[in-house]
Amino acid sequence: FLPFAIGAAVGIVLFAVVVEKAFGKYAAQFVCLFVGFVAGTFPSLFKTAGKQGRKNKDFLVLILSAVGIFTLMLAGGKQLTEVNPHILSWLASGLLMGLGLIVPGLSPSNFLIYFGMYDKMATGIKDFDFAVIIPLVIGFILCVILFSKIAAYLFKKYYPGMYHFILGLVIGSSLAIFPTVVFPAFQSDQLATAGLSFTGALLFCLVLFVAGTVVSYLFSKLEEKYPREEIF
Repeated sequence: FLPFAIGAAVGIVLFAVVVEKAFGKYAAQFVCLFVGFVAGTFPSLFKTAGKQGRKNKDFLVLILSAVGIFTLMLAGGKQLTEVNPHILSWLASGLLMGLGLIVPGLSPSNFLIYFGMYDKMATGIKDFDFAVIIPLVIGFILCVILFSKIAAYLFKKYYPGMYHFILGLVIGSSLAIFPTVVFPAFQSDQLATAGLSFTGALLFCLVLFVAGTVVSYLFSKLEEKYPREEIF
């Protein structure tokens, strides 16, 4: 267990270093990479959602959850995309990360990016800032302890509906990232800061999005063999 824990800790810190650097000068472009990571899971998640069959109401749940979360995120605007980091926001971030573990298919990165917490979290982890790390860990552990059994029960009893609901959340939140986080980076002052032309920034975004989608799709094929709902 100890070698695994040490390896996991080192991996998290190294990943945090990469994220902090990536979200510096070319934040919008690397956001597209992470959205691509999420988009690559869509086919696998859709396939998994239909393992016990689909009904029209399941598609309705998918559409409503996608439209609902997209609308909420779009309406949030700058009030939600520029959350000030403090202990409650770090606890909430830890909770989101915990949900990402116990809820199959859910992507906490979409919401952390939307709230503007993803890069700040990476910086805190890289700098070993315990004012960030401790509430993150507490939120994560509390979420797993309090909600893992509930999540397992809901997915067992309402399998198609829950999966289509989560798929809708993932699709809607992924789409909402573009108008709320990515598109503002194409303003002239933002392009000048990044040292990119409009065309260059667009191509950069497309390349990273496609790369993220392909890599994630390949990994999701592996995950199909080891579905997380069988763990909890």
